[in-house]
Amino acid sequence: MGENRQLASWLVQRRTTIEHTMAQALGRKPAGASPEAEILRRFRAFVLLALNGGRPQPALDGVRASYPRAARALQAWVEAAVTVAGPGAAAVRDVLEPLREQFQLAMRSTATARRASGSPRTNRRRAVSAAIDRVSEAFLAIDSDTGTIEDANPAAGALLGATRDTLLGAEAVGFVPKSEHDAWWTELEAVAEGEDSRSFRTALSDGRGGQVAVEASVTRFSTRRRTLALFLARPVSARR
Repeated sequence: MGENRQLASWLVQRRTTIEHTMAQALGRKPAGASPEAEILRRFRAFVLLALNGGRPQPALDGVRASYPRAARALQAWVEAAVTVAGPGAAAVRDVLEPLREQFQLAMRSTATARRASGSPRTNRRRAVSAAIDRVSEAFLAIDSDTGTIEDANPAAGALLGATRDTLLGAEAVGFVPKSEHDAWWTELEAVAEGEDSRSFRTALSDGRGGQVAVEASVTRFSTRRRTLALFLARPVSARR
């Protein structure tokens, strides 16, 4: 599988096995007519074109998928291909991960463009009252469609080792250890689909190479334009 064309052929031959492995990991297979399934089909086409020597651009026109659900499906597909590859897992991951990242970046950019108000970020109204800056818990307001951070308080910056300007517009899952990604997506999806509030334990990356275990809650906040997941976290153990 060293040659990209060989990998493309292998992906086609193992498609059914990869999809079965993905469904097992997700607990389900994305419904055939769902936006997430369409995103997955377009991603596979994007991957095959790239591996066969093309220079494709992600084709996202006409699809309005939930970013967290679609991103989780893409990650699960890549992980399934890696699992099925067996001894060739590392080589497969090295090729597919950059393609997934490129595709997801295009997904985020497309979703952000749809919502853009035309105002610079520094002049936008903040998602919540400035009073949130005074609470001791780390606070993030996360766009449930794009998974990006729309607001953050100083406590979040201190916990994550980043300034507010760095946090704004960043992908929230980028501050979550990979081992916690599935649980993180589950909580965001539940809020996006209508649950008002959730409480759970998770971990966050502190920006210095460590992790912080936290007790977290996430609450749904909807406006006419979008739905935000308001995330509060409090450390419950020392960094590990």
